[in-house]
Amino acid sequence: MAMTVHCDIVSAEEEIYSGLVEMLVATGALGDLGIGYGHAPLLTSLEPGPIRIKKQDGEEEVYYVSGGFLEVQPGTVSVLADTAVRAGDIDEASALEAQKEAEQALANQSGDFDYGKASAQLAAATAQLRTLQAIRKKMG
Repeated sequence: MAMTVHCDIVSAEEEIYSGLVEMLVATGALGDLGIGYGHAPLLTSLEPGPIRIKKQDGEEEVYYVSGGFLEVQPGTVSVLADTAVRAGDIDEASALEAQKEAEQALANQSGDFDYGKASAQLAAATAQLRTLQAIRKKMG
């Protein structure tokens, strides 16, 4: 039996996951992180993108987070996300449309243009699509 750690993934609205995991992979501020049993304590911000967990039974699940924080304590991993959804609940058509609109807004800047908002929308849509790609890759 593999060594496990308790994992909680929560958003501002609800708890998305709570249970034992063998491994959690997320995109932190400085790159991808792999967290497993015995990992050193850590606190880092999260970039928008997928979070993969490998559960105790070997099954993998993928979630999307729009940003937030990851905290590692002995025996516990906590993901505190602004927004978190199961990858299967992401609407691909909406994400593609949001990406297209953000790209158009960045290309056609006007006098009353909010670059920060448009680039954040583009990053979020792209991260959602990356999450969908990760789940498709996992499924074969």
